[in-house]
Amino acid sequence: MRYSRKWLVSSAAVAITALLGTTAACGPNDASADSSTGPIRVGTILDATGPLNVVGKPKMDATNLAIKDINAHGGVLGRKLKLISYDAQSDNAKYTQYASKLTLQDKVSVIMGGITSASREAIRPVADRSRTLYFYNTFYEGGVCDKNVFLTGPSASQQLAPLIPYATEYFGKRIYVVAADYNFGRISADWTKQYAKEAGGTIVGTDFVPLDSSDFGAVINNLQAAKPDVVVSLLVGGNHSSFYRSFASTGLNKSMKIVSTTFGGGSENVVLAPRESRGVTVAFPYFQNLESQANTSFLEAWRSTHQGEDYVPDQAVEEWNGWHLWAAAVNKAQSLDRTKVTAVLEAGLSIETPAGKITVNGGSHHVTQNISIAEADDKHGFNVLTTKEAVPPSYENSVCDLQKNPSTNKQFTR
Repeated sequence: MRYSRKWLVSSAAVAITALLGTTAACGPNDASADSSTGPIRVGTILDATGPLNVVGKPKMDATNLAIKDINAHGGVLGRKLKLISYDAQSDNAKYTQYASKLTLQDKVSVIMGGITSASREAIRPVADRSRTLYFYNTFYEGGVCDKNVFLTGPSASQQLAPLIPYATEYFGKRIYVVAADYNFGRISADWTKQYAKEAGGTIVGTDFVPLDSSDFGAVINNLQAAKPDVVVSLLVGGNHSSFYRSFASTGLNKSMKIVSTTFGGGSENVVLAPRESRGVTVAFPYFQNLESQANTSFLEAWRSTHQGEDYVPDQAVEEWNGWHLWAAAVNKAQSLDRTKVTAVLEAGLSIETPAGKITVNGGSHHVTQNISIAEADDKHGFNVLTTKEAVPPSYENSVCDLQKNPSTNKQFTR
């Protein structure tokens, strides 16, 4: 199959500092501000433009498709959803600004959005103060514990936990970590060290690379000197794509394997030439060649809208999942009331998705989901190697119990 990429533009560094200042909410949103008739207002904030639109555009496309699908199947509580969307333009200050606008002015019933951990932390306190449910539908480093937030993307304990043992079994035990130099990369690198130790591996080196850097000369030199069996890539954004080009051009791909929890999240498999990406091994809940009726139906809907040309990344499906999970919870609760919807989700609500069944863990507000390990092929796609079903967010479940301790509001780290 031939893939084109309408979404792709050059991507630069993502911001790494959360901006938490915001206008205080003027009242709770436990009961919906909507009237009992007419459309239900829902909100999203994503990066449709700016350096992060390589991720934001497919997530926005998936959001629009999800709203269309939900409305086509009767809507929520028998009412249509009205999407109010804002483009944060890859600027965390705008995430705070638009989260305030969605809660105070637009009075939406739920907010979904955010890509980087910094953008999540810009939205989260605004949603907390206004008592507006917030869904973060992006893979991340893990550990967020907040009564008002549900997280549908996989955490490190779902991606790295199976990927690192796979790497040590099939590729070797000497591991070198190359990570983005901000909280995601540093926390994920810590998790890599723990999972490597548990799998009998050894970390032989670690490099942290600034988000705005595209120069990997020093990293390549370090890899040539260390001679690891495995390189764990925790790199982020378009600037970091140059690592894979440098890695292949120097022939390191012939002597060591790359495994990653980020490669493909920004459609790197489409941007890079097959000779630069072939063989990179990743772990995600979704790949478009997974076989299921839910995925077949999703792809038919996607291709009818997007002309069948674009490779569908995991990031798009995570956004689709968040919207359908919230809609199912509201319909089961028969209410938009935040407390009632939360109770339904915490009871362990499950839905079928293009990636398989997902189930909410009531205590941690994360989801149990399938995780597939796959290898980049020579056609800008992935070959699925193995799938682990019903992988729980084990770390989050061990440290976060919002049913017993509902006032907890923090991000746990190991």
